[in-house]
Amino acid sequence: MTDSAVWHPFTQHATEPEPPVVLRTEGAWIETDKGKLLDGISSWWVTTHGHRQPRIVAAIREATESLDQVIFAGLTHEPAERLATALAGMAPEGLDRVFYSDSGSTAVEVALKMALGYWRHDGDGRHRIVVMENSYHGDTIGTMSVGERGVFNAAYEPIMFAVDTIPFPQGDGQATLDRFEALARNGDIAALIIEPLVLGAGGMLMYSADVLRGLREICDRHDVLLIADEVMTGWGRTGRLWACDHAQISPDILCTSKGLTGGVIPLAATLANDKIFQAHYSSDRTRTFYHSSSYTANPIACAAALANLGIWQDGGMQDRLDRLSAMQAERLSRFAGDGRFENIRQCGTIAAMDLRVSQGGYLAEDGPRMRAHFIENGVLLRPLGNTVYLMPPYCVTGEDLDLAYAAIDSYRSA
Repeated sequence: MTDSAVWHPFTQHATEPEPPVVLRTEGAWIETDKGKLLDGISSWWVTTHGHRQPRIVAAIREATESLDQVIFAGLTHEPAERLATALAGMAPEGLDRVFYSDSGSTAVEVALKMALGYWRHDGDGRHRIVVMENSYHGDTIGTMSVGERGVFNAAYEPIMFAVDTIPFPQGDGQATLDRFEALARNGDIAALIIEPLVLGAGGMLMYSADVLRGLREICDRHDVLLIADEVMTGWGRTGRLWACDHAQISPDILCTSKGLTGGVIPLAATLANDKIFQAHYSSDRTRTFYHSSSYTANPIACAAALANLGIWQDGGMQDRLDRLSAMQAERLSRFAGDGRFENIRQCGTIAAMDLRVSQGGYLAEDGPRMRAHFIENGVLLRPLGNTVYLMPPYCVTGEDLDLAYAAIDSYRSA
C-alpha cells in the first residue's frame, strides 16, 4: 500500500513498486532520485524536440508576463489567432478551421461531435461510426466507444455506444478495404475514424500508406467523413510531419495534441474543413457547435505551440527525422535473427518488436518484468504487453539509442 495520496494512471498500486521521484528533465533524459533515465518513449509520446526545449520554455515565460487563462467564448487573443493561422498553413490541404481543447481525448470527442453535427444539420442524420480493430483514441466515454473493447474499458461497457468495425489491415489490406466498402455502401455511415499508419496503444501496429489512401477513396465514393487521429502520429513520429502526408491525403477532420507544444504543456486542436464549419454556421442558434473546455485556447499553451511551429518552420526538421529513422533502422537490424523477438517493424522514428511469449496481449507477465529491467538499466520504456517499442525525442543521440537497445538485448524472459 502506497503512502502517497496520488493515484497514478495505468498503474496497479497493489503490485507496482514505488515510482522514482523526478527531479529534473533535459533533452532526452529524466533525472530521478534513483538515477538518470533515458526517455525512450518521449514521456508517453509527447516530447518531440526534447525536454525543456529552450525556445518553447522561453515562449512560455514571455507569455506569462502579459496573459494567463481567459474565457474563449466571446473573447479571443493573439496567441490563439496566430496559432490557428499557422496550424491551418501546416496541416493537410483544406483543414482551415481550428477548434481548441486540452488533450488528445477531448480533441477526438470534438471530432466525433463535429461529424455528427454535420450530418444532423446539412445531411440525412447519419450517426454510425466506423472504427478499426485494435485502435485506441482516448479514455473518455466517446473515445473509448470508438476504440478497441477489452481490458482498458470493460468496466464501462454499459455506457459506451455501438460502432461498426473493420479489421486491422493484413498484407495488402484488401480485406479491410472490402469490409469498409460494404459498410459505406449502406449509406448510413457518418464517419470513419482511424489512427493513420500506426495504431499506438494497440501495440504499435503498422499498415501501409496505400491502405490509408484506399480508405480515403472509399470515403469519397460514399460521402463518408474521414477523421484522422494524429494525436500520436503527428509532428514527425512517422517520419513526416503528418502520417497522412505519406498517402498524400487530407482527412475531413484531424485531431492533434501531444507534440503540438513539443510536449511541454497540454494543448489540443481539432482541425476541420470548411464544409464541417459551414454546417454549423447559421442564424439558427440551435446549429451552434455546443462544446467547450474550460481551458480552451489557453494563451500560455498557445504561445508554447507557436514556438514549436516556429521550430518546424525554420527548416531542418526533416533531416532530423531522417537521421533518427536511420539510427533506429540500423539498431533494429541486430534483432533480425534473434529468436526471442518477432514482427520487428518500424515507421519513421517509431521502432517496435514483439517478445515471443506463450501468452501475449496487454496483460502479458513479461510487460512489468521488462519495464523493471529497463529502469534498472537506465532506460524508461513501457512495453505494451509483450510489445517493446522505442519512440524517443528527436534530440536523442546514437549513444543514447545504444543504451536502450542494449537494455532490450539483455532482457531474458522468465
